[in-house]
Amino acid sequence: MITGADFYHVMTAMVPLYVAMTLAYGSVRWWKIFTPDQCSGINRFVALFAVPLLSFHFIASNDPYKMNFRFLAADTLQKLIVLAALFLWSAITRRGSLDWTITVFSLSTLPNTLVMGIPLLKGMYGAFSGSLMVQIVVLQCIIWYTLMLFMFEYRGARILISEQFPDAAAAASIVSIRVDSDVVSLDGRQPLEADAEVRPDGKVHVTVRRSNASRSDVYRSGATPRPSNLTNAEIYSLRSSRNPTPRGSSFNHADFFSAAGGRGSNFGPSDVYSRGPTPRPSNYDEENKPPRFQGGCGGHHYPTPNPGMFSPKSVGGVGANGIARRDLHMFVWSSSASPVSDMVGNHEFAAVSPAKVENQRDSSSHYMEKSELSFANRESNNLGNGDSSVLTEAQKVAAADGGCRNPAAMPPTGVMTKLILIMVWRKLIRNPNTYSSLFGLTWSLVSFRWNVEMPAIIAKSISILSDAGLGMAMFSLGLFMALQPRIIACGNSTAAFAMAVRFITGPAVMAAASIIIGLRGVLLHVAIVQAALPQGIVPFVFAKEYGVHPDILSTAVIFGMLIALPITLLYYILLGI
Repeated sequence: MITGADFYHVMTAMVPLYVAMTLAYGSVRWWKIFTPDQCSGINRFVALFAVPLLSFHFIASNDPYKMNFRFLAADTLQKLIVLAALFLWSAITRRGSLDWTITVFSLSTLPNTLVMGIPLLKGMYGAFSGSLMVQIVVLQCIIWYTLMLFMFEYRGARILISEQFPDAAAAASIVSIRVDSDVVSLDGRQPLEADAEVRPDGKVHVTVRRSNASRSDVYRSGATPRPSNLTNAEIYSLRSSRNPTPRGSSFNHADFFSAAGGRGSNFGPSDVYSRGPTPRPSNYDEENKPPRFQGGCGGHHYPTPNPGMFSPKSVGGVGANGIARRDLHMFVWSSSASPVSDMVGNHEFAAVSPAKVENQRDSSSHYMEKSELSFANRESNNLGNGDSSVLTEAQKVAAADGGCRNPAAMPPTGVMTKLILIMVWRKLIRNPNTYSSLFGLTWSLVSFRWNVEMPAIIAKSISILSDAGLGMAMFSLGLFMALQPRIIACGNSTAAFAMAVRFITGPAVMAAASIIIGLRGVLLHVAIVQAALPQGIVPFVFAKEYGVHPDILSTAVIFGMLIALPITLLYYILLGI
């Protein structure tokens, strides 16, 4: 039975966190103390120092030789059950897609364990539950976030191959893909080009590199971008740090088929590239969020251009509170953009037309809300809202077929796997949290095995920043909330779906997995309550970087944080009855 003293301990652990978050929110929204640039600086400090050191402190102080493997097995089983169900859903239904698999997996299985879980569970069930949360943090950082990166990079690789090699025979003939060292991700932030070399045996060797038009002197000087000659189309690649630009390819279909002895594709250079390569889907943009073309066959989708993607558009804006709004990358390291990614006054340039596009917020900001909550194709709606004249031939045929074309052919599995592993490795080695988790785990293995204590001068140097990490993380979260135009960014119906997945589906699957493993009593309660924590921050940052439903993840983080305390308290009380 939950007593008044138990409830007081929980509130003692949680209220200070919400005080820090509220102070940050008020300092921007109400009191105008911090500017967006200053918020960016605070966020960068938290991302580079406070949170990594906080993570190191928790992991290094946890005894890895006393890990509760049954509890970890239940957590792992929950994630495997969700993944299996989502992949099965994608395979056997037209509504399934890789994008929704990633999003629903994030919502249902990856809570905010480090910042919210450790203090909350300690207040509810005591110090031993905090140790369990640290063990989950270790698995999240080393296994599950890496798996998410793998899925995101796989998605990016599929889009890259589909854009650069729309002909199935050409894509299937690729035997190697080399990526230049300055390309750190396939998330679409960098304009890339693929140089293909066709050997006499008809095999294709591809080199992926940054586009010539992305050289820093072009978009730093503000000079007029020069047309690329990569695809016989004028591709203006001057861009902001957030918007992906069309990728050019040096692959020559005529050369390939003459070397391979095959017949040319219906989608020849004159057809496919008559309007430039298919643009990557636009990354998250609060003010201009056009609906996307999502195919439902086999999880593959053809990115549909929107008129706004082909013209400069303002990415700044002034919020209701009178401050210039900018995107803030929470307090998680992003290797490919600054924390404030779209500076006021910058514009995004792409192909075809230099004309200004009117703000589309009124027509598209509530797209998800106005339509029924459905993951099915929306080709007809998109074709009606966009300009069909900018569609590629492949997209026109896909639309004519109801969006149910077979997925584009991909290179052999070994080639794709090697490409994705390289890109995931490059992302991980640029992430401070990767090092903090590995170093913390290594030190804990050494110190608890041989009873080695960390030198006091080093321990205090770490603790002086890690002690501030929790409060600074919540403060940074409050700044992020204050800089957003609205709490519910994805529409009410979609937000309701996201909250149901986060606070009902996740704990329900966790309860089932725990019972299967054999957890009972307090351990079962801890497993269920930790699954009902608010949405984790890292999945949102990944979603924003790769442009996969970032509005849904943003809503899950912000709105979920606001309602998390009463929901977790409700679970705590019901389980304690």
